[in-house]
Order: sequence, then structure tokens, then C-alpha cells
Amino acid sequence: MDNTSNPSLPALPLARYRFQFTVTRAIRLPDWPGSLLRGAFGHALRRLSCMTRQSACTDCPLLGACPYPAIFAPPPVDHKIQRFSQPPSPYLIEPEKWGARRLQTGETLQFDMVLMGYALRELPLIVQAWKNAAQRGLGPDDGTAELREIFYFPHFLSLDQAVSIYNPENKRLTEVPLLPVICPPIKPISDLTLNFISPLRLQDNGRALPPERLTPTVLLMAAVRRVAVITQLYGTDAPPWDFTALARQSRLIQDDKTLHWQDWTRRSARQQRTMQMGGVVGQWRLSGDLTPFFPALHFGQCLHLGKETVFGLGRYTLTVHE
Repeated sequence: MDNTSNPSLPALPLARYRFQFTVTRAIRLPDWPGSLLRGAFGHALRRLSCMTRQSACTDCPLLGACPYPAIFAPPPVDHKIQRFSQPPSPYLIEPEKWGARRLQTGETLQFDMVLMGYALRELPLIVQAWKNAAQRGLGPDDGTAELREIFYFPHFLSLDQAVSIYNPENKRLTEVPLLPVICPPIKPISDLTLNFISPLRLQDNGRALPPERLTPTVLLMAAVRRVAVITQLYGTDAPPWDFTALARQSRLIQDDKTLHWQDWTRRSARQQRTMQMGGVVGQWRLSGDLTPFFPALHFGQCLHLGKETVFGLGRYTLTVHE
């Protein structure tokens, strides 16, 4: 990305891939399959990567060299914005749609995966992990599937343009040049709408905020922090944003929300418990001097916002009103 014209724009290696599988044994999917897919992917990735077969990664002598923790569960870091016991992972899983369903033999299982930074170099390993996960079994019925196609989107936010990069006959990937995600030229912006496609979980004291407690400041500063952290962890360096000034400006923004709460319950196999993971969906219109926040909001479409983005939560599209 060319940052010479505007040094406030972050640079981030980023790519979206679409995986398509043909179901070979019926797969039962929950309302939001992101957690199910992530769990299957993680188990398969660890089986492929782990050389010591230790029960936990923490004390493994190969911790710094193994691709599994680097991709799936990065170790704690002290970041200048906040300390992470579990830093954001360099990937997101974006399920096709909301709604529990059962995919029958011959039907298509489809989802997108966003990779960033280090994870981009590990695409062959990631693809093999998905192939193994789908063959081993997905969901409560251990449904299975065979990888049929992988698409790369040269223009990240234009989903109508795709390049096939997987040959199902020889099981090989085709290397393609990765195009950077570029923020449009900055111009005065005073009116825009965020349309949340999957539940947004912005939290206070560990609890997701309902629509009536969400404010423009909470949203905008979450976007700024998210993009700044991801850019520094997986890109070149954090953008030189003045957080104090941005927080002050955010309090002047007006909003009009058409949001509602959407429940989602997920079962954690690791913790052996059921967790409530609902959030808000719908439209959130902002007005005021939004120009300083536009880079963060633009890149937030790629990175999502809030908690559990790795499952695909907090995804939105952005509309700027002229």
C-alpha cells in the first residue's frame, strides 16, 4: 500500500479466500458455524504442526518456531495500547450465512477466511488443515466433505471478482500476486452507515453491551484500537493516530441506531460449557466530522469489530452518504 500521500493510513498485508467443499456425509451446522469451523480447523492445524506432542504449547521448546500457536493461538504480548493474554489471531472465519441447517450429501459447504501478516505465508499448511478437518468430521454428526475450490479476491471488498487458485485434480495451489487493501482517498465525511451482518459484541466489564448502551465513542474508539493493534502486530507499524484527540472528537458525533439483539449460544469443547455469545445486528448511522475515523472504519470492514471476530462476529459493510 502506498502511504506517501497520507501517513495516517495503515499498511496491512491482508487477503480473503473462499473455501468450497462438497459434502460427502451430511453436516449439521448451528445458527452461526464460525465457532464449529474454528474448532475443527484448530485441531487439524495442531495435528499437522506439532512435533513434540505435548499436551500444552506453553512449555514446548519449539513454541517460537511452531506455526500452530503463531496462527491459531499467539502467545501473550505487551502492546502499547493494551496487554493481551491472547492477542488477536492473524485470521478470521466468515461463515456464509446465519441459520441452523443440515447440508446433505452433494451440497456445498462454503465459508471465507481472511488471512493477515504471517498467516499469508502459511496458506498451503492452512489449506491442508481444512482438508483434514473436513475429512475427519465436522459438527455433532461428524459430517464430512471434500475440498472442491478455493477462490482469492483480488479486491478485498468486491466479492463479485474472484480468482480460482486450487486445482482439485492435482490438489495443488496456484500462486497469485496479492493485492494490498487500499483505503480510498480521504475527503471530508459527515454522514455514514454501518450495517452489521453478524452480531457485534462490544463489551463493558466482560459483558456485551445492548443497543441502548452503545455510543458513537464506544464504537469509533473500538474501531481505532482494533485497526491500530492489528496493523502493528501483523503489518508494518501502528498508524500515528492521536487517541486522545480522537476520543474527544468521537464525543461530538451524533447517531441514529436501528439495532436489535441477536442471541447465539456456542458450546466450547475445550472448556466443556455452553456460552451465550449474542450481540447486536442492524444499521448504525453516524453524523458529524467523521473524516478522522474513516481509515479505521474502512479497514474495520476487513477486520471486523468487537469480541470473537475470529468466529466471524462483528462483520459490517460501510456506506458513505454524499
